[in-house]
Amino acid sequence: MTAITNRHDILILFDVTNGNPNGDPDAGNLPRIDPTTNKGLVSDVCLKRKVRNFITQFPPTRNADDTNGFSILVQQGNILNDKINEGIAKGAESLGKATDKQKAEAAMKWLCREFYDVRTFGGVLSTGDDVLKGSAYGQVRGPVQFTFGRSVDVIAPLEISITRCAVTKPEDEKKERTMGNKHIVPYALYVAKAYISPVFAERTGFDDEDLRLFFEALEHMFTHDQSAARAEMNVRAIYDFEHVGTQGPENAVQNAREAKLGCAHAHQLFAGVLQKLKLADGKEFPESFEDYAPVRDAWTTTESGEIVLPGVRLHRRVVPQ
Repeated sequence: MTAITNRHDILILFDVTNGNPNGDPDAGNLPRIDPTTNKGLVSDVCLKRKVRNFITQFPPTRNADDTNGFSILVQQGNILNDKINEGIAKGAESLGKATDKQKAEAAMKWLCREFYDVRTFGGVLSTGDDVLKGSAYGQVRGPVQFTFGRSVDVIAPLEISITRCAVTKPEDEKKERTMGNKHIVPYALYVAKAYISPVFAERTGFDDEDLRLFFEALEHMFTHDQSAARAEMNVRAIYDFEHVGTQGPENAVQNAREAKLGCAHAHQLFAGVLQKLKLADGKEFPESFEDYAPVRDAWTTTESGEIVLPGVRLHRRVVPQ
C-alpha cells in the first residue's frame, strides 16, 4: 500500500467515573491536574500507550505480501538498542558496499516497516554507538501526534482510604488490618486532539491499513485497559475531520495538494464541537456524560459527510449515547 495522502484533524472525547485516568508520579500518583485551572490532564504518552497496547493485544494478520509489520518497539521487556541493531543488520543485508548514510537510511526504513509505533508516532533511534548516532535518520518524526487530554470542567480528586486484611511483613502478623489509599476522580469528561500529517506519512510508510487500525485502537483503547484504578473509562466520541480538497476531478493535482495541506485550520473545525460541551442548566459539576449538551449535531453535514467548511469531510467514529 502507498502512504496516506489526506490530512486528518481528530477530536477525541473520553470520560472517567470513580477512577484515576493518569496518575502523576511526582504527586503521589494523584490524578494529573493543571494547577492554574484545576482541570484534569492526561498526558499524550499515556494515550499513545493505550494505542500500543491495543496493537499488541489485537495485531492484524500479516500476509506474506504485506509491506508493513505490526510489532511494537516501545513496550515492556524490549531492549531498544538490540532491536535497533537488528534493524541496522537487516537494512544492510541488501546493500552490499554502502556508506554510513546509506546504512542509516536503510535501517530507519526497516524499523519503520517492522514496527507500527515507529511508523505511526516516530521515535529516537540514535541511542547506541552505531551508524544512526548523529545521523539525520536517527530521529523519526511520526505522522500521528497527540496533545494532552484536558477535562472540560474542573475536577475534584478524592483520596479514599482503604483497608487490607492481609499483611506484607511477618512482624505485622498480629495486626488485624493495614491501611492504604487510592485516588479517584468522581467524574470528568476529557478532550484530546490528534493530528495526522500525510507529509510525514510518506517518510515512514504510514498507509491506509495503518490508519484504519489507528482508529480501531482509538475506539477500543480503554476496553481492555480496565484495572482497579480505571474500571470505568469510555471513549464517547471521535470526530475525524478528513481534508479532501475543494477542487473537482478536472483539477486533480490542486485537489491533492489541498487534501495534503488542509482546507481549514484545526481550531475552526474543533470549535464546532467544543462550543457544545456545556453543562446542562442547573448543574455546577458534571456527574455523567448525559450532563453535557448533545454534541452529535455540532456540525451540520450532508449525506456525503461534507460539513459546513468546504473541502473537509467529518467522520464520527463513535456516536455519543
